[in-house]
Amino acid sequence: MFAAIAAMIVANSPLTHFYDMFLSIPVQVSAGSFIIAKPLLLWINDGLMALFFFLVGLELKREFIEGDLSKPGQITLPAIGAVGGMVIPALCYAAFNYEDGSALDGWAIPMATDIAFALGILALIGSKVPLQVKVFLTSLAIFDDLGAIIIIALFYTEQLSITSLTVSTVVIVSLFILNRKGVKDTAPYIFLGIVLWVAVLKSGVHATLAGVVLALFIPIKGREGEPSPLKLLENNLHSLVAFIILPVFAFANAGINLSGVGLNEVMAPVPLGIIVGLFVGKQIGVFGFCFVAIKLGLAKLPDNMNLSLLYGIALLCGVGFTMSLFIGSLAFEEGGESLMYQDRLGIIVGSLISGILGYLVIKFQVKKRFGTDKPLTVSQNQ
Repeated sequence: MFAAIAAMIVANSPLTHFYDMFLSIPVQVSAGSFIIAKPLLLWINDGLMALFFFLVGLELKREFIEGDLSKPGQITLPAIGAVGGMVIPALCYAAFNYEDGSALDGWAIPMATDIAFALGILALIGSKVPLQVKVFLTSLAIFDDLGAIIIIALFYTEQLSITSLTVSTVVIVSLFILNRKGVKDTAPYIFLGIVLWVAVLKSGVHATLAGVVLALFIPIKGREGEPSPLKLLENNLHSLVAFIILPVFAFANAGINLSGVGLNEVMAPVPLGIIVGLFVGKQIGVFGFCFVAIKLGLAKLPDNMNLSLLYGIALLCGVGFTMSLFIGSLAFEEGGESLMYQDRLGIIVGSLISGILGYLVIKFQVKKRFGTDKPLTVSQNQ
């Protein structure tokens, strides 16, 4: 959050020129005739964010094998909510931008939920927030991340290179063999993961997906008496991602110059579509789909949750900062600075409104229902 604010301050100060120059620094890695040359901003978005997606992949695998998502009864409602939270925001955005082909490329921007920001806001409310609320929000956001990964793979790829895809396939088969042979050391996996990242980068598929694929092959069970390789990597990466990678990404992508920005700029189709998608679409999608599922008997609310808390969670899901910025950078890579600027403006405004209102709704409910030191159980139909 501080990194995002810092980027906004710098971008609206006399330092804005140096900010742009810094992110445009050309960085090149070469070995013989093989060259990877990108501006610093793309090294951050394609390189550092691959580690973020690697951590997401590790968390996904652990949750599906032995975590909260391994129990079918606990995943139905957040899965349904995540589907609604992706479909309705995309339709909201498309309703404002269907006549502009370039702008329509950003249809997936309001689909994303920033799990770090959403849980951060939840943490500000205090320790009286029921554990079930945190687990539900985390589960829903994990499904949301999974949906974002699939969308990036299917819809935000460039012209494909058959050679690079062939190399990627060979590496993936090698990772599968290592896993099936019971190799527990992470070093060979990491080495092949680096090769996979380079191959995917050159293939036209977005390079961050290499992080997710690599995570799926990291063994969750270690040698007898030794810790889980997957959990060890996950624990080691948490601090790196939380305190370095995500702040650097936020600083590099959140800096927009607000000079001359008025109601007309905010009400332009791209930012308005994102704002409506994040604030209105997420509410309708997450809460509406969950409400219908509960009434139809397809799922039930977790203990210590009521519909008001569910509505607060739906609001928090409208905080789409990191993932929305990331998808926006892919959607408008060829669309010019104007669309990039508009998408950032919409993401910041939509996320800010959703975060503030979500915080207020959940805080009020927690204070009302859990204001005492004794834990209380909330009736599901209150």
